[in-house]
Amino acid sequence: MVGRELGLIQEARMAKVLVVYHSQGGNTKKMAEAIADGARSLAGAEVELKPGLEATVDDFLSCDGIALGSPDYFSYIAGGLKDFFDRTYYPTQGKVTGKPYLAFGSAGGPASTVLGIIERIAAAFKLERAVAPVGSAGKPTAEVLDECRAAGQKLAQAASRR
Repeated sequence: MVGRELGLIQEARMAKVLVVYHSQGGNTKKMAEAIADGARSLAGAEVELKPGLEATVDDFLSCDGIALGSPDYFSYIAGGLKDFFDRTYYPTQGKVTGKPYLAFGSAGGPASTVLGIIERIAAAFKLERAVAPVGSAGKPTAEVLDECRAAGQKLAQAASRR
């Protein structure tokens, strides 16, 4: 085939998605797992799910897309996710610019505060929003978990184009 010989036909590229989160009560973890399931639904996607305290600079640098999640603690992100941001900021500067991301979070009420904080920090890293953030007021409902799965799939699609 002439196109193949000229390198004009591209195979679908495998996407590596990293889901980094913090959860004590389990709500944000359920969301993280649903996002990971959605990302895995893209053929060939590789997904790694890690608590913020365990995720490393190398994890961040080696992924093609990242999902970042936290509960709302005192109108701010949880310490476990903040620790990830603190440890990775300087070592990744200029190396993660444009990487697609997804923000997700849970709260006792509207999750808009925690989502806004994650989005501002993602902007500091110069990440590119792949899909609208997903929030849950309290325990994630079946509808919220479906939204998480759809968002995870969209993130994996964006990551596969990197």
